[in-house]
This record gives sequence, structure tokens and C-alpha cells, in this order.
Amino acid sequence: MVSFISHTTIDCQNAFQLSEWWKQVLGYVDVADDPNEPGHEACMIVRPDGGHSLLFLEVPDKKQDKNRIHLDLRPEEGTRDEELDRLRALGATEVADHRGKYGPGSGWVVLADPEGNEFCILRSEAEVAEQAG
Repeated sequence: MVSFISHTTIDCQNAFQLSEWWKQVLGYVDVADDPNEPGHEACMIVRPDGGHSLLFLEVPDKKQDKNRIHLDLRPEEGTRDEELDRLRALGATEVADHRGKYGPGSGWVVLADPEGNEFCILRSEAEVAEQAG
């Protein structure tokens, strides 16, 4: 017997605002029969194909330390650096830059969402394949 991941939960101060921000980042949508609205303490968003879901859950505590678990994002189109520019324009802040850490063209950038939750931007699959080729 094994388990599967039902969804990923992100503790936050404002579930609606953070879910709206992440919808822009990931292209996710509200659950069809359960739309998110301002004031909701729990807001779920899902991939349009019905795949992975994120649940934003309001908690009284503010984030204090580095995440023990985080999302690694890979651009579906374009490059890591183009996606980095897009996410900064949406309000992400840079936490650490590890580009080139393992040689030219390698690495990732650690960002934080508007509530300080860290996530990483990796190179696109095309960039990885180009460097390996």
C-alpha cells in the first residue's frame, strides 16, 4: 500500500490574495464548483487539466524561517531568466541567486512569494537539453 499527494497546502495570512497571485504564476484556476472569494480562509486552485492542486490556508502565525519544503518551478516556455523577470514583475522577491553554481548555464534562483514563502526557478527543459546536447 502507498499514499499519493492529494494537494499541497501553503499556510498564509490572506488565502484569497495569495491564491490569486499563484494563479498568475502557474496558470492554475479555481475549483469549478468552489470559486475562491475575498474573505475565504481556505482557497484551492488546480491545474486546468485537473492535476495538482494548491490549498492556501489562513493561519494566525506569520512565516518566520526558511521553508522546510518548497516548490521547484520550471518554465514551460522560454528561459529561466525570462520567467524570473516575469515573476519579479508579478511581485516575487529574490532570496538567493545560484545561477552558474555548477558551471556556465547551470543553477537556479530562489524567490519568495508576497508572503515570503520560498520557491525556486529552474532552467527550462529546452535549456537543459541544449546544454547537454
